[in-house]
Amino acid sequence: MIRFTHAVRPVAILAALSSPLIAQQRPAIRQLGAVTAKSTETFNNIASVRALSNGSVLVNDVQGRRVLLFDPALSKFTIVADSTSATANAYGGRQGALVAYRGDSSIFADPSSVSMLVIDPAGKVTRVVAIPRAEDANTIGSPVGNASFDASGRLVYRAGLRFGGPGGGGTRTIIAGPGGGGANAIPQFPEPPDSALIVRVDLATRKLDTVGVIRTPKIKLETRTDERGGISISSLINPLPVVDDWTITSDGAIAFVRGKDYHVDFVNPDGTRVSAAKIPFDWQRMTDEDKVAFIDSVKAARERLGANAPTPLTGAPPAGGGGSSPNVQIFIGPGGPGGGPGGGARPGIGAPQFNFIPANELPDYKPPFFAGSVRADTEGNIWVRTIPTAAIAGGPVYDVINRKGELVERVQVPANHTIVGFGPNNSVFLLNRDGTTATLEKATVR
Repeated sequence: MIRFTHAVRPVAILAALSSPLIAQQRPAIRQLGAVTAKSTETFNNIASVRALSNGSVLVNDVQGRRVLLFDPALSKFTIVADSTSATANAYGGRQGALVAYRGDSSIFADPSSVSMLVIDPAGKVTRVVAIPRAEDANTIGSPVGNASFDASGRLVYRAGLRFGGPGGGGTRTIIAGPGGGGANAIPQFPEPPDSALIVRVDLATRKLDTVGVIRTPKIKLETRTDERGGISISSLINPLPVVDDWTITSDGAIAFVRGKDYHVDFVNPDGTRVSAAKIPFDWQRMTDEDKVAFIDSVKAARERLGANAPTPLTGAPPAGGGGSSPNVQIFIGPGGPGGGPGGGARPGIGAPQFNFIPANELPDYKPPFFAGSVRADTEGNIWVRTIPTAAIAGGPVYDVINRKGELVERVQVPANHTIVGFGPNNSVFLLNRDGTTATLEKATVR
């Protein structure tokens, strides 16, 4: 039996016994500052921008496979690298990554050539160097790798998936048939990890070490056999995964934003590690009915968007949902795609089918953010694009977290806009999407 004295009130007892996920006081939402420049050039997607001290802007147009240097007004541009004969610098056949380097110089990491182009402030490629670890070229050169430099000049990035446990397996090895495989071998699928290593490498010595671990979407595989004996294996997407994200602050610290309880772990430039307090968030509990409705809404949104729906590989949340689980569909057996004439047993890869996990496997609380939602500005702050827990008119809302890991502001950008980078003097760059095309805009933070 609990007895209350004059010093202990029932309200206090209820507060102590209640869930730690109760919403705390959060700053009021304010609007982003005014737009000061717009591009007339259109894009399909921009992975990142690199703002220089003179106001010029390097843009990584990943869908167009080109790097452009815009003037401060975003009205004119020159081609730094592309996939045509327009320049001597090839972008390559796959997406690459644009990384801030020393001063106003930048690096473009191209996984196709396993090389890095060093770009000066005028947009000229001054030299080409090899990616420090060839086996990591795909991740260093991918926007998912989020390659950046820390305060000591070490290249920090998300390492590729490893299977087979410590000391074994390769990068992104999905299929391994018994006895070395073969046309009729039954494939063995290792359990994909639900975490990823954040590593850093010294460009001079190529020495690599692990700086932290982040939680990534769990990849669930589904295997089916048809009436002809064919086997299909596809991944199931979790449209609402609980994940971590990370970025490097303007002073070179590595910040890990944890999604489970929403706080920031810092690895400071001097090597010390600090875990900040939990960030207040309006945690929304999801009932069984809510989970079913959420899955249905994501499916409906994808059907409406059709071919224009974002894929989970981009890390961009589709309308009504998000996540970044890789999607794979493989067919093995008679009549499967990729088989020989008349239907062979040769493995083949078919068009991705975006299937979803059962609704009851969604989290009990909506997580605060999707993968790829964290960016650092030039003032030492971290911006987190949050998942809405209530209907809010307008565009996405970003939590602004200071260098101490404290929530200091909540900022809303216009509808159909997404932050793709920050510049000096409290400037911010946004992708303004209109259907299948988009333009680049520059605005003030306030």
